[in-house]
Amino acid sequence: MQAKHKVIFDTDPGVDDAMALYFALAHPDIEVVGITTTFGNVHVEQATINALYLTRIAGRTIPVAQGVAIPFAKAAGSPPDFIHGADGLGNLPQRIDVGGTAEAHSAAEFIVAMARQYPGEISLVAVGPLGNLGLALKLEPRLPQLLKQVVLMAGTVDEPGNVSPVAEANVWNDPDAADLVFTAGWDLTMVGLDVTHRVVLPASFFAALAKQHNHIAMDTLAHAVNFYASFYQSIRPDLGHACYGHDVLAFVWLVAPEMFGTASGRVRVATAGIGNGQTMLAKLPIPYPQAGWEADKAETRVCMTVDAAACARLIDRTLAADWLRAPLSA
Repeated sequence: MQAKHKVIFDTDPGVDDAMALYFALAHPDIEVVGITTTFGNVHVEQATINALYLTRIAGRTIPVAQGVAIPFAKAAGSPPDFIHGADGLGNLPQRIDVGGTAEAHSAAEFIVAMARQYPGEISLVAVGPLGNLGLALKLEPRLPQLLKQVVLMAGTVDEPGNVSPVAEANVWNDPDAADLVFTAGWDLTMVGLDVTHRVVLPASFFAALAKQHNHIAMDTLAHAVNFYASFYQSIRPDLGHACYGHDVLAFVWLVAPEMFGTASGRVRVATAGIGNGQTMLAKLPIPYPQAGWEADKAETRVCMTVDAAACARLIDRTLAADWLRAPLSA
């Protein structure tokens, strides 16, 4: 019997983050042992509120540690409430009281403590800006050896960016932290826009799941996705009332890597100028005269293609399973 993937989920929920979290909770091969929060889709305080709420309405008690509120170096921006809603979950009309409080330790401290407690066992799945992982590296330089692997929903190589012609939002939000993470030397997989823009999920897909389950957790997700899909419909009418899978694909990679085609090479991040936040993949294994592209730099596994239909079927099958529990009370 295959051992479960023991996961710390680093997240900024966020509609697609909620989708990813529920996929992880529903999948039989994933054990979420902790959640760390970051600024990004919402301010970090709201991200923490959302992480606690989403887990507890699904009947789960999972440690949540609050993390970074601002980028390493660049000026902080405003959350994209026109995409995810002011509350990150499509402006929910009401929330039930499920209680829950964050851990006393910071996200970076939590990551380091768990990696030391379970050396070689933890997969860290990060789907927001990468400051928590960057700070954890500074606290524990051996972290790449202590974690089993790191999977990022971040970046893009060939696909146009979503915050500039070349930059993906998570990397762009904190490019200095991202460059530190890409050069640290872990077993690292990048699941970026090259594949997430291939997986289009209709809002009706989640409405059907909500009707099937008749549970507040799936009702919440369906409401959030409906808001999210309205944004995408406004900029991409050809998609219909639908959205990209984005964050959930990081977990799909974890449990079904055979659905993806990959390339490997050194990845660096532009931290200034008009290309700020661009992820650059060295497709040739050669040294370059430009500093920062030395041949001994760490390599990243980059997802370049995906079986989109198989991916959507796996998401549907996983979320349709009998995984939900009664919501927790305050």
